[in-house]
Amino acid sequence: MKPSLQVRLSQHLSLTPQLQQSIRLLQLSTLELNQEVDQMLAQNPLLETDEDYSVAAPELNDTRGSVSEATAAEDSGADMEVGGGSEGPAEIQAEDFGGTEREDWENGTERDDFDGIRELPASSSGSGGGDDEDGERQDQSSGEISLQEHLVQQMAGMSLSDTDRMALHVLIESLNDDGYLEDSLDEIAAALSENAEEREDLLDHLRIALKWLQNMTPSGVGAKDLPECLELQLRALPRSEAQVIAIIICKRHLDLLARRDHKKLMALTGADDGLLREAQALIVSLEPKPGRAFARSISTAVIPDVIVRKVGRELRVIINPEVAPKLRINEMYANALRQTRGGITNSALGTQLQEARWFIKNIQQRFDTILRVSQAIVERQKAFFTHGALAMKPLVLREIADELGLHESTISRVTTAKYMDTLFGTFELKYFFGSGLSTEAGGEASSTAVRALIKQFIDAENPAKPLSDSAIASMLEEQGIQVARRTVAKYREGMKIGTTTMRRVIS
Repeated sequence: MKPSLQVRLSQHLSLTPQLQQSIRLLQLSTLELNQEVDQMLAQNPLLETDEDYSVAAPELNDTRGSVSEATAAEDSGADMEVGGGSEGPAEIQAEDFGGTEREDWENGTERDDFDGIRELPASSSGSGGGDDEDGERQDQSSGEISLQEHLVQQMAGMSLSDTDRMALHVLIESLNDDGYLEDSLDEIAAALSENAEEREDLLDHLRIALKWLQNMTPSGVGAKDLPECLELQLRALPRSEAQVIAIIICKRHLDLLARRDHKKLMALTGADDGLLREAQALIVSLEPKPGRAFARSISTAVIPDVIVRKVGRELRVIINPEVAPKLRINEMYANALRQTRGGITNSALGTQLQEARWFIKNIQQRFDTILRVSQAIVERQKAFFTHGALAMKPLVLREIADELGLHESTISRVTTAKYMDTLFGTFELKYFFGSGLSTEAGGEASSTAVRALIKQFIDAENPAKPLSDSAIASMLEEQGIQVARRTVAKYREGMKIGTTTMRRVIS
């Protein structure tokens, strides 16, 4: 084949580095954005924080000038600050927008093995503001010392041989955060010694040490699983008929208690109804995770990106000043570059100056887009901010995208891991979107509103006779909402609400 040259014209989309950065910043959560800002501040000497800067509160439907002001500042060489210019509205005052709390159903408590036995309180998370003047989130520690430190302190007062003391210390160090001994004694001994004779001798010392450990506080520590943990706690209680029945249940029939199968429990244990209730009360009072009180966990409070408040008859939407980075160009470096001939375009600092300007502009663009999307959501879901979740309307991403002239993927990025603080709690922006379910009147009801209605029905049910999914579907149909039983079950499971059996309480 003879080689030849051909000229062809074609079109293709090319993303500039600035546009790529803008897209990436848009999809970051607040925590990830802060990490990105810290990294950029460490890398670029032309970028600095302005701690004295205060964010202005834009009015509802006012997205003017945020990006244009940053662009104007870039053209003039002046300092650029995220959040608007000097002619913006009045600054936000802390007393105008207080923090709110919401329930957190998914709080990481023992639900799979212990559901239906122990009702644990849900944790709540502050949504903004807070009591600290600087707005910083503090690491929360539920105990001053760790579980291991607490046990070692007890071990110091025991009369043990050096070998037994070492064996007990090994077991203490092998406990997980919940206070359970995940590895068997054989596995621990095998990991400590390869010699069979030494391993057998070590195993004897570990068995003795385990008995010491399981008699230490907190009660239940050193168990291999939940039934043994509960049994250890029960054996530490004064002996009674209810205690004996409770031990039998924990050793053999814990699954039946979780399913609230009282008839079968009475048949297997020989206990009457009153005695069984006493045994159940004892089990409910126990701690399924003995190490919980000593766990050092970091608080995961949600900081809202957007705050919505009702001022008169108007809903005001603002960016939370606590999440907006306060950035500007370093004036000393910028002036030095302007006085250097050709320095801005040719030097490494000149490149960093341009990168700093891009970064500030892209962050401003990010918050401007979040604000526009949030305002559009509030406009579409006005009834929610007055009447709550029951008044939520069906809404899909495409509706907001068409209204704002943005791509649907952009709306998806904006609404992911971004939160809105309302009078009813703090919600992810995705919460305000939901498909529509048909009604008898020919309209549609939001799936979010249907979930809220299902939860309202279950909250008001008789605990002795909880509503079945079919009964809830019938009640929704009476409200004019056509929902299948399997859809009710799907929504109920999504809200972490148990089945009828799990919710039943024998009075």
